[in-house]
Parts: sequence; C-alpha cells; structure tokens
Amino acid sequence: MLSRVLGEIAARFGQPAMIGEILAGILLGPSVLNYVDYSPDIKAIAQLGVLLLVFIAGMEMDLDALWDSFRGRGAWVSAAGFVIPLLCGMVLGYLFHFDQTRSIFMGLCIAITALPVSVRILMDLGKLQTEVGQKIVSAAVANDVAALLALGIILDVKGSGGTSGALAFFKFMGLALAKALLFMAVVFIAARLFKRYPKAILFRPGGAIQRFFSKLKGKETLFAVVLVFVIAFASFSEFLGLDFVVGAFFGSMLLSHELLGRANFEEIEKTASNVTMGFLGPIFFAAIGLEFDARSLQNWGLVVAILAASFVGKVFGGYVGGKLAGMSNDESWAVGAGLNGRGVMELVIANIALTNGFINRQLFTILVLMAVVTTFATPFMLKYAYDRMGRAGGRLKESNAAA
Repeated sequence: MLSRVLGEIAARFGQPAMIGEILAGILLGPSVLNYVDYSPDIKAIAQLGVLLLVFIAGMEMDLDALWDSFRGRGAWVSAAGFVIPLLCGMVLGYLFHFDQTRSIFMGLCIAITALPVSVRILMDLGKLQTEVGQKIVSAAVANDVAALLALGIILDVKGSGGTSGALAFFKFMGLALAKALLFMAVVFIAARLFKRYPKAILFRPGGAIQRFFSKLKGKETLFAVVLVFVIAFASFSEFLGLDFVVGAFFGSMLLSHELLGRANFEEIEKTASNVTMGFLGPIFFAAIGLEFDARSLQNWGLVVAILAASFVGKVFGGYVGGKLAGMSNDESWAVGAGLNGRGVMELVIANIALTNGFINRQLFTILVLMAVVTTFATPFMLKYAYDRMGRAGGRLKESNAAA
C-alpha cells in the first residue's frame, strides 16, 4: 500500500511512479523503520513482477526495429555501453587493491543495465517506442546477456573442480557463447515462422484453434496460453544459463498484432498491465529498496569512487556508442542516461557473488547502494535529456522557418 501511495505521489509531481515505489522499500526496510524484511515471499512476488513487466515491454516492442538496432552501426551502442563501464569497474578494483575476481564482479555490476528498470522508465515517460528508446532497450538486453554470460563463465570455472588456465577459460567461454547462439537461433526461427505464417499458425478466422477458443467458457484462456508461451521462452533461457528476463522479453516480442489479432492483442496487454502496474510492479521496485542497508556503509571513499565510476562509465559509454552509431550529441547523451539504471539485474549478480564468496558484505552493500542511486537518478537524467532533445528540435524548426 505504501508503495502504491508513494508511487502516486511521485506521478503527481510529474516523475515516474517507480521512484516513490523504491522509496517505500527504503522506508520500510532496514535503513529506516526496519519493519519489512526481504523475505522469500517478497522475492517470489517481485520475480513475478519482473516477468510481467518484461512481458508488457516485449509486446510493445517492434522486433524488426530491434533487430535493426543490433545490426550495423547500432551495435556500437551496446558494445561501448558495456565495455567502457566494465573497464572502469576493473580499473577501480585495481586501484583499491581488490583481487581479480572481485574486480571483475564490480566491473560487471557497473556495466550491467537493468532491463526492467529502463523499460519502466521509458514507459512512464512515453518514450519506449522512440528510436532512442529502442536503442536503450536493445543495448540493455545486450548488456544483460553479456554480463550473464560472463557470470556463467566465472561460475562454471569455479565449479570445474579446480580446472584453471587458458584452455579451461576458452572451453567454458565457447560453451556459454554456444548456448547464447542457440537461444538466439530459436528466437530468430520462431520470428521468421510467425511473420511468414501468422494467421495460419494460430488465429486464422474459422480455423481449428480459433473455433477451440470460441467454445471455451473461461474468458482468460487466451491470456493464460500466451503467458505459458512467454514462460516457456523464459524457462528455456534459464535452462541455457541465461537469465529468465532475457527469454521472457524475446518471447513476448514474438507476440504481434498480426499473430494474435488486434483485439486479442489489446485485451492481453490490458490484462497484463492491470496486474503488473497495480500490484506486482510496485512490490518489485519496493523490493529494491528493501535490499539496501545504510548501516553497513563504512568505507566512504570506496562508496564515492564506485558511484562516480558507475555514472561516468555508463553515461560516457552510452554517449560514445551513440556517436559511433551516428546519433546526435543530445541523442547520445539520452542513450547514456537511459542505460544508467541498474536495479534488479545488478542486484542479482551482486547477490550471486556474495553467495559464492566472491565479494564481502561491505562491497555488496555498496553495490546495492549503487543500484538504488542509479535507479533513482536515471528517470531525472533521462527526462532532462528528452526535454533537451525537444528544445533542440524546437530551435531547429524555428531556424528552418526563419530561413
């Protein structure tokens, strides 16, 4: 209830509702009132929120446009937006005398972009389907995949019974890349099949499947079938070692107006939005606040250094990638700002690192702080970047009119 109330207050002040929702978690968590614990129950509900949030976002994305942003010069956004902050984190670890594994994990946490957070911010601002918005989402997907592949390699090496050296590294890297390529191949084949035979596969008027659905008494059957389809993709990606968010996102992107029919598409989207934005989503963002414990912060020099590296590395990396992709200065800064939020994906990696003994509790707390601060700051930064783009576009129109 507090998450919904504070989310409504934030929205009335013209800001994304997720800011108030995260604040609710901080207030109720160990940092302030210590009234609510991040329990397995809340974690389960939050995971459902992530699934449906990504489900909604995927349905609103144009798959062809997203593929285009991965190809050609658009790939620079994903590459620079990941490599530059990764190097910033690893250099920072070296300067603070961290061991190699801790430095890599810190670099991964700085390099990752939380896809659900970026999507929610863009949805709140009404910019999800813009060119810059699609660049941000495609780069976030690529960054998440790259970070999770790296995580899988590290965990595979640890679980290899002491196997080490260059041979083992290339062996596990090759296996991880093969899994990612297999998943993308399945997505590509399904996309081509659905695009070529959409009506013939599912909803051809008068077809057997259409008649079957019309005879069912439950009105929610279609939504259930579609959700199972998305969960199947999420489970497949999880089985391959990728995060379920990646599979859910690509699976829902395959669900187009042509495949489902416009009326069915809008009904499914409305149902998912009501459940997610009304209940599961606010709990997911409040759970981010619950993970933060201010009492564990001690090394403030490291805190400031990690925050500075996270902002500078990600925003500058997005800017460099945008410029290499041929975007304007304002658009490039907007891409960098949109990639800055970490949220749940960064917390997932930090939690895995803590559980496996790769990082200590102090560094984990700082990384949680970094996730919360960047998630808080990104809506303001992205809103300012889009406002700046709008002002620049207005000045350009005035100049053309005067000419």
